Amino acid sequence: MQPTGEPLLELVRVMDRLRSPGGCPWDAEQTHESLVEYLIEESYETVEAIETDDRAALREELGDVLLQVMFHSRIAQEANDQPFSIDDVAQGIVDKLISRHPHVFADVSAESAAHVEANWQAMKAVEKGRTSVTQGIPDAMPALLLGAKLLRRARNGAVEVAVATPEIRQSAEQAIAEVGAEGLGQLLLALIEQSAAQGVDAEAALRAAIREHREAIIAVESASN
Repeated sequence: MQPTGEPLLELVRVMDRLRSPGGCPWDAEQTHESLVEYLIEESYETVEAIETDDRAALREELGDVLLQVMFHSRIAQEANDQPFSIDDVAQGIVDKLISRHPHVFADVSAESAAHVEANWQAMKAVEKGRTSVTQGIPDAMPALLLGAKLLRRARNGAVEVAVATPEIRQSAEQAIAEVGAEGLGQLLLALIEQSAAQGVDAEAALRAAIREHREAIIAVESASN
């Protein structure tokens, strides 16, 4: 059965009731800032449901994430400065999806998923006036995700910058070859354990390396312009 969208409209009405006079005192006093922790928590719980392949939990957690989107949109609707509603949010993403999928909605061809992603990033860079592939990557992301995204951006943008020294890269290749894909997680965990034992903050160390790599990428881009 095709979705009708009616439950989404009902959610809009429920959210309006909760935030309106005579509604819920707790909901009425929330702000964008006070809801940040819930947005993060619900996002992580959704990730956990996906990783554990818990379909019932995934359905529930997606609803909780949707609630956060609806909640923030309802708060924004009440703002005196630059208000917007859930309709504006939805229309914005509809417009974005259509404009960034010219291979579906226009006559542009896309040879592969990688080609689609590269085109997406190129269009995004033009829209936002970005001059570097490093722009638009949230520093607040967990370090592993942040590093992976930075490397993927550089690869898709054809910006060639070596990661670490040749000696460190060789050590990494040998270590992964020894443990295989199945042991990679344990290898990373062991590195965290050894780092802590030697008084090194692994998260901080990785973030420092990412910052250095980001600066190297920007330097290469600047030199080529």
